[in-house]
Amino acid sequence: MHVFLAGATGVIGRLLLPLLLDAGHRVIGVSRSAEGVERIRASGAEGVRADALDPRGLRRAVAEAAPDVVIHQLTDLASADGAANNRLRREGTRHLVDAARAAGVSRIVAQSIGWAYAPGDGPADESVPLDRTDDQPRARIVGGVRALETQAAELPEAVVLRYGVLYGPGTWYAPGGPVAAALRGDDRARFLGSVAADASVSSFVHVEDAAKAAVLALEWPAGVYNVVDDEPAPAHAWVPVLARALGSPAPARTAGGAPWARGASNARARASGWSPAYPSWREGFARQGS
Repeated sequence: MHVFLAGATGVIGRLLLPLLLDAGHRVIGVSRSAEGVERIRASGAEGVRADALDPRGLRRAVAEAAPDVVIHQLTDLASADGAANNRLRREGTRHLVDAARAAGVSRIVAQSIGWAYAPGDGPADESVPLDRTDDQPRARIVGGVRALETQAAELPEAVVLRYGVLYGPGTWYAPGGPVAAALRGDDRARFLGSVAADASVSSFVHVEDAAKAAVLALEWPAGVYNVVDDEPAPAHAWVPVLARALGSPAPARTAGGAPWARGASNARARASGWSPAYPSWREGFARQGS
């Protein structure tokens, strides 16, 4: 299959690219920088320089590539700028979908998130609607997710991957990252999340498992899939384990928690052939801290 990989040098993209090549796919990876293009080419893939916020340049790049499928792994999270990432979800997705349609591409695999669901009891499956809250900043986050998923679904073969909280190499939760700094009490640490040891429930997924799901998703029926591990957990359970793995002090347990923080069910992705190498954050955290 001929794959156009947008976000090829990101946290997931850099792991996904070699997996696609190993599976026999022809890959054109996209980066905004010349250095990124060189890294893509060094991996054995074709590289092209394009910016998802430049609609003309992106349309030209997709047209010249003439791919069978577009993979959307675009994020802007390095500086923990929620507004910039939200803009990429809205505008970058719009430009990518328009470029795909203009090039005659009907299939897209798009990265979304698994914690935008409406509040409720127990882990959410894909039938649960997205949150309709007016509370900020959550309303802006969910609005960006809704725009991304709605736009991707304009293509007839759209697969949306709702990833859990990403951890592993290159993420905020890796050793030496901002979460470790926050656990040490550094108030300069910047990441979009919390280390409060409360009752808020999260679902995690290791970046390696996230990348493997994207490869499998090339063959999945159109629709939405939660890509999370097997153990949704309250923060008062996972925060101490992460802190121990990172060699940081664990915060004291606190009361309360976000009503929407309920975790997600991975039953549909598992039934489609995906099996996480890290079925629980417990072993994953321990492994990355060793």
